[in-house]
Amino acid sequence: MSNRSLVTTFFLTGLPHAPALDTMLFGLFLVIYILTVLGNLLILLVIRMDSHLHTPMYYFLTNLSFIDMWFSTVTVPKMLMTLATPGGGAISFHSCVAQLYSFHFLGSTECFLYTVMSYDRYLAISYPLRYSSMMRGRVCALLAAGTWLSGSLHSAVQTTLTFRLPYCGSNQVQHYFCDAPPILKLACEDTSANEMVIFVNIGVVASGCFLLIVLSYVSIVCSILRIRTSEGRHRAFQTCASHCIVVLCFFVPCVFIYLRPGSRDVMDGVVAVFYTVLTPLLNPVVYTLRNKEVKKALLKLKDKVAYSQSQ
Repeated sequence: MSNRSLVTTFFLTGLPHAPALDTMLFGLFLVIYILTVLGNLLILLVIRMDSHLHTPMYYFLTNLSFIDMWFSTVTVPKMLMTLATPGGGAISFHSCVAQLYSFHFLGSTECFLYTVMSYDRYLAISYPLRYSSMMRGRVCALLAAGTWLSGSLHSAVQTTLTFRLPYCGSNQVQHYFCDAPPILKLACEDTSANEMVIFVNIGVVASGCFLLIVLSYVSIVCSILRIRTSEGRHRAFQTCASHCIVVLCFFVPCVFIYLRPGSRDVMDGVVAVFYTVLTPLLNPVVYTLRNKEVKKALLKLKDKVAYSQSQ
């Protein structure tokens, strides 16, 4: 692969912005990144420490928090380097390969995980009496492992298709991280076949997952409407609302970027901020501020810390 590629270093141009905004954007994204890592670490700690949260829903949430922490880490630090130093956008060919693989691996795994989480909510609301037996620990582990394996295979296809081509011209990547669409623009051969395969590949995965999520929530709404008490309906809607918010913030930008034939403009980089930077931050915020069980667990953890410090 690298023998055919004369380009040894790519240069990420970063987000399109006025140079005077470098310092402000650096500070903003640094704060968001720190909050993202700390927020997701806090969720992992709370779920680990509180036995009441050892349920399928929170098992999948730990996977989501772990993914989001690293999903943000794959792209944001390099973005910060690009903003901080004039040559910070330089990235070696092999580092670019690794970044693209990691990005699509974590991104597609998160896509599959959202689908599994919607299925979990469907079972919990539609079959409350049988839920525990249907979502045993072994089933949850297999579903989670399936999302990671599928994400790995999907990313391998994306990365192989992108870097099997020779790169011998410009090395200016119009993005703040290595992604398939802007990288393919720099290839020395015709990329129409590659773009079509990638378009279909991502289209099938994203559209399929989104369709399954929509079907799950249509079934969930039907089940909720059959609940007799208004309190029960309110609790059921509240359980699913947080998941719906995060799913929309993740899928809508993906559709905008990857499912538009010929979409390779700089605006894609701005839109990508929503699911690479903001969605990983939204997850801990949404799942803690809208979830009473997590709030209680946080208060318990706070009390434990305060008690240990008083001893």
